[in-house]
Amino acid sequence: MYPTVRLRRARNTEWIRDLLAETIVLPQHFIQPFFVIDGINKREEVVTMPGVERLSIDLLVEKAREASELGIKLIALFPVIDNSLKNDEGFEAFKEDNLICRAVRAIKAEKINIGVLCDVALDPYTIHRHDGIVKDGDVHNELTIEALQKQTITLAKAGADIVAPSDMMDGRIGAIRKALDLEGYFGVNIMSYAMKYNTNLYGPFRDAVKSTPTTGAQYLSKATYQADYRVGCKQAYREVELDVAEGADMLIIKPAMFYLDIINNISNVVDVPVIAYQVSGEYAMIKYGAEQGFLNWENTMMEAFVAFRRAGATAVFTYAGMEMAKFLNNKK
Repeated sequence: MYPTVRLRRARNTEWIRDLLAETIVLPQHFIQPFFVIDGINKREEVVTMPGVERLSIDLLVEKAREASELGIKLIALFPVIDNSLKNDEGFEAFKEDNLICRAVRAIKAEKINIGVLCDVALDPYTIHRHDGIVKDGDVHNELTIEALQKQTITLAKAGADIVAPSDMMDGRIGAIRKALDLEGYFGVNIMSYAMKYNTNLYGPFRDAVKSTPTTGAQYLSKATYQADYRVGCKQAYREVELDVAEGADMLIIKPAMFYLDIINNISNVVDVPVIAYQVSGEYAMIKYGAEQGFLNWENTMMEAFVAFRRAGATAVFTYAGMEMAKFLNNKK
């Protein structure tokens, strides 16, 4: 007891704080997303996500190389599809020469030492902007799974190292694993969006990929397939238990900041890596706060990363990955 016990003794110098740190964040813990557009030497600012751009494939390849040099091990690609290529069924997702497949091939052709993850969902490709096939006023589970199997094989053929189903259909992980194995893609990992909440924080991402769901009298809410944010660990455990049983190699909890309890509980009960997804709204809140001068950008972002890792996340999806990798590398 005090005064014999003085906890401040282990805090009074920087070296001892570093020595006793229990949670470490390194560039290798970041998964850096990129938004891909058609064209050459083309970049577009994402207004709702300061510091984030849509990039043409040639510029994306340069960024992938830079990310690797910074120590980042995995990038995630999201296509921005022209409306002329969208329809109700998302057929563009199955074409081997589509934008995302060309992007994967371009990165692989350069033999960059970095993994490439591709999202599996139809929302970038559908007119209605939902993650699957809409039938009779609902996203049809079985028809969507068949479409996701086709999309997955298309991505695997292009060279994707990891496929990440983000659609939240029941049973899709087992179906996708079966499709990959039947085609001989035994080495392609599945990083499942195991617990993807119907959050209010996705707005900037949907702006970036131009996939905000249509509105009006016939509007179909994504709440019919994404998890309700009012449910907790019991339902989350059922979701992840099924995905692991069906063959998921890694699990994503999305979003991260408001869901640390889910990350912590799930990481304690499953034997596969749990990935935290710091979504666009979380990124934007910190970025705007820093731009207004009432938050320190690097320190606040680092505190968020530590929180995710302390909760049990193995790695973190973050739009700040490259920026924060530079920050960490400069501290060495």
